[in-house]
Amino acid sequence: MLNRSILRRTAAAVALALTLPAIAAALKTDPSRSAVSAVFKQMNVPVEGKFKKFNAQIDFDSARPEASKASMEIDIGSFDLGDPEFNKEAQKKEWFNGAQYAKASFVSSALKPGAGGKLDVAGKLTIKGKTADVSFPLTVKKEGANQVFEGALPIKRLTFNIGEGEWKDTSMVADEVVIKFRVVTAQ
Repeated sequence: MLNRSILRRTAAAVALALTLPAIAAALKTDPSRSAVSAVFKQMNVPVEGKFKKFNAQIDFDSARPEASKASMEIDIGSFDLGDPEFNKEAQKKEWFNGAQYAKASFVSSALKPGAGGKLDVAGKLTIKGKTADVSFPLTVKKEGANQVFEGALPIKRLTFNIGEGEWKDTSMVADEVVIKFRVVTAQ
């Protein structure tokens, strides 16, 4: 009996020790210092719209990046082009259709070391009900006690039906969009 009791306690202690790194790896993000935006060209002029509300979940292990996970959910209604009329237009059915598709999301499927000290991230991006496999390089750096995750994800807006009807014409609004993000973690 004593040996089984010791064995059980030892097994429980080992199980706890194995789960602690996973718990410690979950990072709390600092929304006030983080940003997500979409950059595109309208009539060949760069335009940047910012998403004011988003939630990032990062479980990062710098020693084993392939064991890391990341996800982000973006509130489509928070898209801000700097003008109330443009913001209202972006929420219409032809563009984001914010009434039906209130959230966009990204869920990583793989993180691995890449070129130049960056990480190569792969995952699924869902916008306006359409999901596509995407990949992009990610920079991870320290700023004081915080970690900063930065990247730029190029997409084609028409893949996600952003710009329907007459707006499928890419001569006014380019098909190429770059989603830029900077996520700062708080200690």
